[in-house]
Amino acid sequence: MRPSQYDAVIVGAGHNGLVAAAYLARAGRRVLVLERLPYAGGLAVSARAFPGVDARLSRYSYLVSLLPGKVVADLGLALDLRRRRYASYTPVGDTGLLVDNGDAARTAASFANVTGGAEDLAAWDRFYAMTARVARRLAPTLLEPLRDRAAVRDEVVADEEAWRDLFERPIGEVVDERFADDTVRGVVLTDALIGTFADPSADLLANRCFLYHVVGDGTGDWNVPVGGMGAVSGALAEAAARYGAEIRTGTEVLAVDPGGEVVFRDGAGAEHTVTGGHVLVNASPVILARLLGEGGAPDPEGAQLKVNMVLARMPRLNDPFVDPAEAFSGTFHINEGSAALARAYAQAAAGSIPTLPPAEVYCHSLTDPSILGPSLREAGAQTMTLFGLHMPARLFRENPDKAREEALAATLASVNSVLAEPIEDCLLRAPDGSPCLEVKTPVDLENEAGLPGGHIFHRDLSWPFAEDPGEAGRWGVETAHPRVLLCGAGARRGGGVSGIPGHNAAMAVLEATS
Repeated sequence: MRPSQYDAVIVGAGHNGLVAAAYLARAGRRVLVLERLPYAGGLAVSARAFPGVDARLSRYSYLVSLLPGKVVADLGLALDLRRRRYASYTPVGDTGLLVDNGDAARTAASFANVTGGAEDLAAWDRFYAMTARVARRLAPTLLEPLRDRAAVRDEVVADEEAWRDLFERPIGEVVDERFADDTVRGVVLTDALIGTFADPSADLLANRCFLYHVVGDGTGDWNVPVGGMGAVSGALAEAAARYGAEIRTGTEVLAVDPGGEVVFRDGAGAEHTVTGGHVLVNASPVILARLLGEGGAPDPEGAQLKVNMVLARMPRLNDPFVDPAEAFSGTFHINEGSAALARAYAQAAAGSIPTLPPAEVYCHSLTDPSILGPSLREAGAQTMTLFGLHMPARLFRENPDKAREEALAATLASVNSVLAEPIEDCLLRAPDGSPCLEVKTPVDLENEAGLPGGHIFHRDLSWPFAEDPGEAGRWGVETAHPRVLLCGAGARRGGGVSGIPGHNAAMAVLEATS
C-alpha cells in the first residue's frame, strides 16, 4: 500500500470520528484522521475559557448519556462517568420541585408541596417506568443494523401504549394528558426541546428529541464526565492512537471524491491528496455535500444559547429548605413550565428573542471538582453551565452581536427571576477584572466550530429505525456513494455525545471489507 493510500480516511476528529478510527485501527485497518482544528475532540473538549482562571470548562457539550458501555469496554477507555444524585430542581415561588434520586420520600414531599397532591407524582412514576422499559429494549439496537419500523414497534418496544405515546402522538399532547401541573409538564417537556426548535404539541421532531434524551445506554442517566468532556475525547484519541490510527490536526479537508480521494491543506498551506478505501465524514451532511461538490442543501437550524460561567460562590435560593449545592448539582430548570415554554416558542417563531427565555443550568464542579485548580477549590468557586432553549439561529442572523447581547441580557434576567440574588453578583472575576462569562449563539457555533446553522445535532434528529424499506439491514451511515459514509451526528441514530454513529460507520466498513 502506497503512503498516500489508507483503508479509511476519516474527516473530522470529533468524538465520533475517533470512535470509528479506534475500531478500524483495532481491526488492523490503516486509518488516517484529518482534523481542521489544532486539537482532536471537536466539540467534546474542555477549555480554560477565561485568561488566568484555572477552570477547565466543557465549553460546548457537557454531559454524557448516550455513550454505550459496550463502546467504552471495547476500546478500553479509562473514563469515570458519575451519576448525579439529584436529577433536577425547579424553582416555584419560594419553594421548588426537587427530584432526588437518593430519597424517594423527599421527592414525594416536594411534589406534594408544589402540585398540592400525589396525582402527578404517581403519573410521573408511571410515565418514567414506561420510558425506562423502552430505553432498556431500544438502546442495544442502536449498535446493530437498522430494523424497520414494524420490527421496532412489535419486537423491540413491544408495548402498544409506549409506542403510541412516544412515537405516534405529539409528546406535548401526551404530557398534557398525563400531568395536571404546569411545572411538572414543563420538566418533562424540556427533554423534547434541547437543541431542537419545535412545537411539542404538534411536531413529532420533539418526540425524537425526547426519545434520545431518555434512552441513553438503556438507563437515560445523564452523567458527569470526571475531568470534563476533554477526558472523553482524550481517552478516545489515546485509544485510536494506541491501536495505530494516524491523527493529523490543523489539516483542512477541501474536497472528497466518491471514488475515495480526499484533498486537504496542511498547516503550512500545502495541498495533499490521499485515497481511502472508504471515506468516513464526521461532519454535517451539508458539509459533506459541499466537499463532494454537490451543494444545494439548505442549512439546518440550531436553536440554543450556551453560557459558560465560573462563580465565586453559589447563588442563594428563595427556597430555604433546599441547599444550592443540591439544586445546582442536577438540572436546575429556569422558567421552563409548560406555558412558559409555549410562550417562548411563539415569540421566537415570530422572530423575537423570548422576553423570559427558558433555560437550565448545572454545576459540573459540584460533582467533579477536579476541573478546578486548587486555589479555586479552596475558595469555594464553582463552574456553571447554562443551556437556553428556543433560541433559533434566525434570531441572530441580521445583527449577531446585538442579538447576542439582547439574548444574554434576557437570559440573565430570566435566571435572576428565580434566584434570591442576581447571578451577576456571584460571578468570579478574571485577573483583568472581567466577569467569567461567555456566551455562544447558533451563529457563533457556525462561525467558530463549522456547524451549519449552529445545529448541535448536525441536522434534525431521526427515528432510530429504518423509515425507508431500503435502509433495513444497513447501518444508517450510508450515502449515495458506496465508499463515502457519514460517521457523525447527522447519521441515523446520531446526535449527542454517543459514539454510536462512529461505531456503526466502522462496522459498515468492516462488513464491506471482510
